[in-house]
Amino acid sequence: MVKSFAFTTQGRTHSKDLEVFLMPTLLADTNLFLWVDLEDPTEEEIKCFLEDVFHFHPLSIEDCLIESSSPKVEEYNPREGDKFAPYLFMVIHAVDYSRKDGVFATNELDFFLGKNFLVTYHKLPLKSVLVTEDRCERSTIQIARAPDRLAHSLLDGIVDNYKPALEELAMEIADLEERALRSPTADTLNQIIQVKKEVMHLRQIIGPQREVLSKFAGGEFKLIRAHLVPYFRNVYDALFHISERAQSYMDSLTGILQVYLNMSSNQTGEVVKLLTLITVITTPLMVVGTWYGMNFEDMPEVNWNFGYEVAAVITLFSTLCTYWYFRKRGWF
Repeated sequence: MVKSFAFTTQGRTHSKDLEVFLMPTLLADTNLFLWVDLEDPTEEEIKCFLEDVFHFHPLSIEDCLIESSSPKVEEYNPREGDKFAPYLFMVIHAVDYSRKDGVFATNELDFFLGKNFLVTYHKLPLKSVLVTEDRCERSTIQIARAPDRLAHSLLDGIVDNYKPALEELAMEIADLEERALRSPTADTLNQIIQVKKEVMHLRQIIGPQREVLSKFAGGEFKLIRAHLVPYFRNVYDALFHISERAQSYMDSLTGILQVYLNMSSNQTGEVVKLLTLITVITTPLMVVGTWYGMNFEDMPEVNWNFGYEVAAVITLFSTLCTYWYFRKRGWF
């Protein structure tokens, strides 16, 4: 699916769902800029827009089509024979966390940012793209006055969408902490390890994205106007705080894992203690039973009239004395 918009420099929608043959003319108009959003496009649409209309460099098109796990940003400047205008190519990732599945789902979003155009490419629908489209069409906030401002809005939306995912993760960690204290089972251990792996995955996503946004926040690119650099710096700061929260979650999970191991060790100790007490308490029973189970002929008490009763009383009395002694010492 392809969506296309033409905006004025005042942030108003000039036209949408543009015919392809009109795009070169609109790109030549300095009072307009284009936003083309490619959502899971066909091969024909990819060739039409990325190659025929915008003439992007083949390497950036290749990077766009091949899913990448590492965010990055590259600047392309035309050389002799190139038909494209200067642009930035950026790979960024949006995330979502599902408590049901216990995994972070990442969706790649690719940017082609030029002086008077922005082309976005993604396989799946993205909340930040849908929200930005709606805000642009409503024109309640003039975010569509320039491609760099629009790119900032998309990046800001992606970073904001990390927050609900982190809230879901925080709830999951709190639940795991309670379960580790209440019922440290093997299933609890498996979930702790799974969530820890996902937090590590999140940190692996955020780390490179911080590096990408730090270049925007530092004003390294001429296509990002100077007065917008503080806005990109604000997005970078938000992502930095998210990275810090991810680190705190990792520390919490390490602590929960230690609690689980301690509780599991305590449970094992209690079981061993109980079995030991049972063994010691039943020692008189085993002594008497073993003694009279030897079947010697010259055992006078075997022939007593009340030998059975005496043996039973001795066994019961010695067992009760052993139990009383353990209770007095507070061993159970």
